[in-house]
Amino acid sequence: MDFAKNRILAKIFYEIAEYLEMEGVEFKPRAYRKAAFVLEGMEENIESVYAKGGLKGLESMPGIGKSIALKIEEYLKTGKIRRYQEYKKSFPLNIDELISVQGIGPKKAKTLYQKLKIKNLDDLEKAAKKNKIAALFGFDKKTEKNILESIAFLKKSKGRFLLGEILPLVEDILKKLKKLKQVEQISVAGSVRRKKETVGDVDILITAKNPQEIMGYFVQLPGVVKVWMKGPTRSSVRMEQGFDIDLRVVKKKNYGSTLQYFTGSKDHNIVLRKIAIEKKLKLSEYGLFRGSKMIAGWDEKEIYRILGLDWIEPELRENRGEIEAAQKSVLPELITVKDIKGDLHCHSDWSGGENTIEEMAESAIEMNYQYLGIADHTKFLKIENGLDERRLSLQKKEIDKINLKISSRNLNFRLLHGCEANILTNGSIDIKNSFLKKMDFVVAGVHSGFKMSRQKITERIIKAVKNPEIDIISHPTGRILKKRDEYQIDFDKILRAAKQYNKALEINSYPKRMDLNDLNIYRAKQAGVKMVINSDAHHKDQLDFIGFGVGQARRGWAEKKDIINTDSFEKLLKNFR
Repeated sequence: MDFAKNRILAKIFYEIAEYLEMEGVEFKPRAYRKAAFVLEGMEENIESVYAKGGLKGLESMPGIGKSIALKIEEYLKTGKIRRYQEYKKSFPLNIDELISVQGIGPKKAKTLYQKLKIKNLDDLEKAAKKNKIAALFGFDKKTEKNILESIAFLKKSKGRFLLGEILPLVEDILKKLKKLKQVEQISVAGSVRRKKETVGDVDILITAKNPQEIMGYFVQLPGVVKVWMKGPTRSSVRMEQGFDIDLRVVKKKNYGSTLQYFTGSKDHNIVLRKIAIEKKLKLSEYGLFRGSKMIAGWDEKEIYRILGLDWIEPELRENRGEIEAAQKSVLPELITVKDIKGDLHCHSDWSGGENTIEEMAESAIEMNYQYLGIADHTKFLKIENGLDERRLSLQKKEIDKINLKISSRNLNFRLLHGCEANILTNGSIDIKNSFLKKMDFVVAGVHSGFKMSRQKITERIIKAVKNPEIDIISHPTGRILKKRDEYQIDFDKILRAAKQYNKALEINSYPKRMDLNDLNIYRAKQAGVKMVINSDAHHKDQLDFIGFGVGQARRGWAEKKDIINTDSFEKLLKNFR
């Protein structure tokens, strides 16, 4: 099913929200963001919804009021939204690009356009370098410096796409190709297969009969905006999201070696080729050869076996010691999604989320979880309608009622009441310890003051680690992919404190965070620090984000024993308390 229009409408509504904020309009931006959020997570094509139910069908969707439903109808009928076109004409700037810079919101973007005619990142960088921004009202020298630092960071990730953005689209394309009777074997390769947090482009390999028919189908897939090349065994296209996909047809006898070669990484493959040479063999994308005779190539695992290695999972193939471990048969038994028994960082409509607590619970039950932890934001985070002690008490009563309903169905499931409290600049928590003590578990994270010195922010986090009522430190390094780098911390000191005080560090699966990163996961594992893989879901469909966190954990060599939410409900609570 083609979800292109869902994604396009979501992008338009996100931008309309930014334009409304430029104008200082209250409440409406949140409505448009909510609608965009719903469209992104839909499991049905918006065109199908409209075809079946018309305008009323659109209005029956959660988060879609009459005004937004009319705009969806307008787009489906005409291919454009008049109000959106008017905004773009009034403010002809790349709003997404400008607000990706840390410290630039819609209102500041409007000021920059009105005062300096800044339309995009290049304009912004030139103006900042010429010191034109500091003089504007609401800006200063520090802002100008931060803008240049943020732009330098953004440039590093230019041309990279979040795995969370790419993978659902790639999986949809794989499903479509698998349905073709000509396709015999199919796999995605490259950094997507290795589950890297960001991806440059996508390689898909197949073995097939009549490949020309497949190529014709591939270049006409929904979402293709440019065909770079179309040949009998290879085609390359640009997708509307901006990334390229290469489709290669290979011979059955070469499929394993070609998959191994195109999966990479480059450094991993270089070492494999050296091992082959030492054994008087030759390894290439066409197979493993002894002289002119191919001795392996049809099966990827066979290549590793003949080279004297245990099978190495794709996520480990970065030349970080996995080859030496494979030679000694000491590779870790990597964690899988099936090992996860629950999620301990989810948001509800009480604070920042889109679904009720009961709706979140039902989705978790469908995933065969044993437990789900509701961890809504607390009072310091006013922008997310953070909960104070009074509202947290009311939320606890609601969770107790839902648990009674669930237990009456004889289900092996329990809702846990937690919160995502704020670690304030002095390391204290914005909810009283006497209240936190009553909760099932407590997550705490830094949500402000990211520019503190390395020493101060490290001390700030360690103070929270030492707090006896804190169980988990959320997104410990604070990064947001393609927007904000990790804040400067002494990670080794934090690891030592987490180990000493038996606190878990979070692997946050939200595609924009993926924090901890794979290298820090490895360091935590080596230090004996327990971790937890959470989705940070703000919508029931986002519970599926857990797969991204598991992929990241696998890249960091994490096993089931390293992750606390592979434990049963009873063992988990015993460890917390």
